[in-house]
Amino acid sequence: MTIDDIIADFDVLDSWDDRYRYVIELGRKLAPLPEAEHNDKNKVLGCASQVWLVSKTKPGVNGPVLEFTGDSDAHIVKGLIAILFALYSGQPARNILDTDAIAVFRKLGLGEHLTPQRSNGFRSMVERMRADAQAALARAA
Repeated sequence: MTIDDIIADFDVLDSWDDRYRYVIELGRKLAPLPEAEHNDKNKVLGCASQVWLVSKTKPGVNGPVLEFTGDSDAHIVKGLIAILFALYSGQPARNILDTDAIAVFRKLGLGEHLTPQRSNGFRSMVERMRADAQAALARAA
């Protein structure tokens, strides 16, 4: 599923309750993260929930490409992870750094309906993914 698909789906959902259920459903569709990856190295700091993100880098035509996997112990956060994966996973590192996930977050209306802790956690996940992209670019230089 692409970020454009998610935005289009959000546009047809009338109520925040429907959107909330949709975000949770997105999280349920995430591929499971192997138990061995649920470790301190992969843990995202700054999230109220437990969140683990793993990035793998592969060469690409336009520089390194990052693939992400992840998990959370909170259903809504797993959905937020799925949204970020739709935006960033499989993208060149440069595109990740050039894409404003917070603007997409606002466009979906998530900032208005999530607690400040969830919003801060989302920002922490974005910062981690962007740091991984920056590191991939540095290694490729």
